[in-house]
Amino acid sequence: MPRPKKTRYCRSFRGFNLFKPAGVPLAQTEIVEIGLDELEALALCDFEGLQQEEAAVEMDVSRGTVQRLLQSGRKRVVDAIIHGKAIALLESEHVHIRPAPGRGRGRGHRRGQGGGGRNDPPGRRT
Repeated sequence: MPRPKKTRYCRSFRGFNLFKPAGVPLAQTEIVEIGLDELEALALCDFEGLQQEEAAVEMDVSRGTVQRLLQSGRKRVVDAIIHGKAIALLESEHVHIRPAPGRGRGRGHRRGQGGGGRNDPPGRRT
């Protein structure tokens, strides 16, 4: 029996959870599923320009895990674009949405703007 996956922290994704090629009915489109953790790794490394080590701290996983997430996420996205497939975002039990910065402590709290508490995930940027 495989070991359970370690909890991964991702930001809240407010938007669409399905993207498809224009002009093709969804019923005629193959769907590629991408996990929120893969999307988070892609966003941190490819969009925001963080190094894999920095992204690993952000997500509270190892650098190797980030590397595997990037590899699988990139492969799925490119497959969908090249072959005209739809992309569906999936939530998983091992993916936890971290709270938005600046929430929960009130304005101007001495310990920071809503971060650094003992219940916050390790490595979270504030």
